[in-house]
Amino acid sequence: MTPLDEDLPPASPAETLRVIEQQRAAAERKLQPHPLVFFGPWGAAWLVGFGLLFLRFGPGGRVFVPMPKWIPLTSLFVLLAAALVVSTYFSSRTFRHVRGRSSVKGAMYGFAWSIAFVGMGVTLSRFNGVLSDPDIGMLWTTVAVGLTGALHMAGGAVWEERSLFAVGVWLTVVNIVGTLLGPGWHALVISLAGGGGMLLAGFAMLLRARAPKGGKT
Repeated sequence: MTPLDEDLPPASPAETLRVIEQQRAAAERKLQPHPLVFFGPWGAAWLVGFGLLFLRFGPGGRVFVPMPKWIPLTSLFVLLAAALVVSTYFSSRTFRHVRGRSSVKGAMYGFAWSIAFVGMGVTLSRFNGVLSDPDIGMLWTTVAVGLTGALHMAGGAVWEERSLFAVGVWLTVVNIVGTLLGPGWHALVISLAGGGGMLLAGFAMLLRARAPKGGKT
């Protein structure tokens, strides 16, 4: 029986290395979540949700687009919940075959997100009714965005992923700028620079992942 091409051994050490590199790259692509699946839903949620907050609760209480007060907040929470469902679903599919230390790191990192935001909610709820509506709204958003940026940087450090760390730094800087500008402006900055920044980061990471690595052998 004549052997098929794929049954033949590599013709040279260089060919062997090329095959190994192809298999390694294929494994990495399979185990890495799609950048747009990870950043896309959250970026869109921030872009639309905080954009609506700015249009309804602008600087100095200005209303750019008349709408019931419940619409911006409800829209933001619904979009964030949808982003959580989408990212959780695709992340679980990506990492379902991962075992060992990577699996433990992922579980601990996911738990860190959950417990951190539960703690944030319990802590900040103590200030409801103490501060004015614009101040309490800004307190919640600034702390939430700041915590998100910090957790992104922590994730980038754990997995040595510079892109994830850079997104965390960017969100932190954006949050500081928005905080200095004050209520109303903060929502606009988070919408455009935060949400838009995550969308751009997702596209940039996708292009980098699809770019050919190395030259021809």
